[in-house]
Amino acid sequence: MTILWIIERLLVKPTEGSLTDVVITADWRCNGTQDQYSGTCYGSCSFQPPSGSFTPYEDLTQEQVLGWCYSNGVDQAAIEANVTQQIENQIDPPVVTLPLPWVPVPPPVLVAPIETVVDAPSA
Repeated sequence: MTILWIIERLLVKPTEGSLTDVVITADWRCNGTQDQYSGTCYGSCSFQPPSGSFTPYEDLTQEQVLGWCYSNGVDQAAIEANVTQQIENQIDPPVVTLPLPWVPVPPPVLVAPIETVVDAPSA
């Protein structure tokens, strides 16, 4: 199974005190895939104004912003478990829909094969 985290959007405050382009919210998504199955979970995480070191907007990395999300309430393990469960439920569904037992199932319709007739070329 492959799990991939991405930051889809950053909301930025143009000025915060003497700082410029301060990230206040990150929209994230966690995608999982296995063969033809997939699962996803998404959300947003808001941040307090920076009080220590500050990374200029143009120097931010996706990994850095994801780290902020994880340290501000985004439970990485729980979300990855959710995405994994979505995929496992597609592979082995815990709940299925069966036909109602009191409704007769119509018999299959048999269709005769179609014959193709080709005219013989004239001499």
